[in-house]
Amino acid sequence: MRKIDIFNHIWPTPFYDALREKIGEMTHITRRSEAVPMMTNLDRRFEVMDMFGPEYQQVLSLASPPLEYLVEPDDAAELSRIGADSMADLCRQYPDRFPGFIGTAPMSNPDRLVEECRYQVETLGALGMQIFTNVSGKPLDLPEFLPFFEYMAAAGKPVWLHPARSAKFTDYLTEDESQYEIWWTFGWPYETSAAMARMVFSKLFDRCEGLKVITHHAGGMIPYFEGRVGPGWDQLGARTTGKNYREILSDLKRPHLEYFKDFYADTATFGSRRAIEHAIEFFGEEHVLFASDAPFDPEGGPMYIRETIKMLEDADISDETRHKIYHGNAERLLGL
Repeated sequence: MRKIDIFNHIWPTPFYDALREKIGEMTHITRRSEAVPMMTNLDRRFEVMDMFGPEYQQVLSLASPPLEYLVEPDDAAELSRIGADSMADLCRQYPDRFPGFIGTAPMSNPDRLVEECRYQVETLGALGMQIFTNVSGKPLDLPEFLPFFEYMAAAGKPVWLHPARSAKFTDYLTEDESQYEIWWTFGWPYETSAAMARMVFSKLFDRCEGLKVITHHAGGMIPYFEGRVGPGWDQLGARTTGKNYREILSDLKRPHLEYFKDFYADTATFGSRRAIEHAIEFFGEEHVLFASDAPFDPEGGPMYIRETIKMLEDADISDETRHKIYHGNAERLLGL
C-alpha cells in the first residue's frame, strides 16, 4: 500500500551549507538536527526509506527551528528560497521517493512573504507552505500576516502548522527558562492548540474561506480537550472582566467547534495509538494524514516511521480508513 509521509524533515545540502555560513556553530535544536545523519545525508535517508519498501514516500519539509529564530528577515527569505529550490531539485531527481515538498514561509519578512510563497507554489510547485505557531513571539492572527493566509486560501494550497517554542518560554514566571525540556514535551502541543484557537476566534477562516491548515502531532491538545473546547468555550467571556468576549461567538459564521474540526491533523504522535484514534474521532477520517516526524527519533529515522506504521496497523479502524490516512487523503488534498 502506498504510504505518503507528509510531515518529515530534511536539510538539503545547499540549504545546510547556507545555514552554516549564516549562523556558524549549531546550538540547541539546530545542533540536534545537525546530529541526525538522515537530516543531511541523502544516502542514509534512502537507506532508511528502503526499510519500508518502494511504496513508502516522503513529502519533504525543512526542519525547525523557524528561520526567524536564526537570522534577520532578508536572510530568512534567502534561506527559504534556497531550501525550496533544493527540495524541488530533489523531487525532480527522485520523484518515486519524493512526490512533493513544502516550502517554508519567511513570516518575519512581510515585504517578501507573499512574493516568496507565490514563487515556491506557482513556479517550483510546492504542495503548500510550512509556518510555525508564532513568529518570534508574535501571534499568527496579527494583520501583518493576513496577506499570507489570503494568498494560501486563494491558491488552494494547505498550510502546514509546526509548533515553535524554546526554553525561553518559561514554565513559571519566577524562572528564566523552562526546565527538563517541558517547553518541548508539553509546550509544543500547547503552542499548536493556542495558535489554532487564535485562528478560529480572530475569524481568520471567515476572512479566508477555503483555507486549509494541517496541524502537526495530531492537532496538539484540541482532540483531548473537546469538552473544554466545545461546551467550555460556549461560555466564552463568562470568566473575563474588562474585555467583551461574548460577542465573538455570535460574530462567527458557524459554531466555533466546527472550525476546530475543519483543521487537518497528522499521525506524528511518537506511536501513540490512542492519540490517533482520538484524532480520527475528532477531526474525521477524511482529515487525518500519515506522518512520522522522521528523523527525530533515537534511531535517527527508522523508529518513528516503524512505530507510526505499527500504530496504524494496530489501530481500531477499518481498512478503508487506513487507506485514506496512508495515501488517499494526501492524494486528494495535495493533488498527488
